[in-house]
Amino acid sequence: MGYRIAQDEQADRVLGEHPFALLTGMALDQQFPMERAFAGPAKILERFGSLDPAEIAAAEPEQFASLCAEPPAVHRFPGSMAGKIQEIARIVVEEYDGDASRLWTEAADARELMRRLQALPAFGKQKAQIFTALLAKQAGIRPEGWEAAVGDYALEGYRSVADVTDEATLAKVRSYKKEQKAAARASGV
Repeated sequence: MGYRIAQDEQADRVLGEHPFALLTGMALDQQFPMERAFAGPAKILERFGSLDPAEIAAAEPEQFASLCAEPPAVHRFPGSMAGKIQEIARIVVEEYDGDASRLWTEAADARELMRRLQALPAFGKQKAQIFTALLAKQAGIRPEGWEAAVGDYALEGYRSVADVTDEATLAKVRSYKKEQKAAARASGV
């Protein structure tokens, strides 16, 4: 799959080649620029030498956190995010035999996929909806009921990372998010 989320050829290639990378990029996409979050898995691969969930889960936590913190850090909170990445890796190993793609390829329907995603650290309902929309819109993985499960993220437009396919769409998504935050502040939410 050819993603253009990180706006970096190598980082985007890693997202397409490693299902765990795509899952990790989504986990990192909070309180951090989207394209930098999705570039994080390529940094981990370069520094750690692997994106194998079993190897990441087994890594010594302080060493793994240290490589995540090495400039440029994989996230603005590299220590806590390193722990979440290792926990996601552990779950992928224990529940999906080390294959992150099984989260979505073996889900009976979108509700099951949403449940599986929300069981992961760093994945609340909204993040699970966005990731499901990303799979549907960009990878063609459309479990039954995906549109209903993801709500407005299924619509055409530029609402989330699911709609980022190049630099222009990244700018449109960023603009949409700014508008949403401004509207929330104006309404006192």
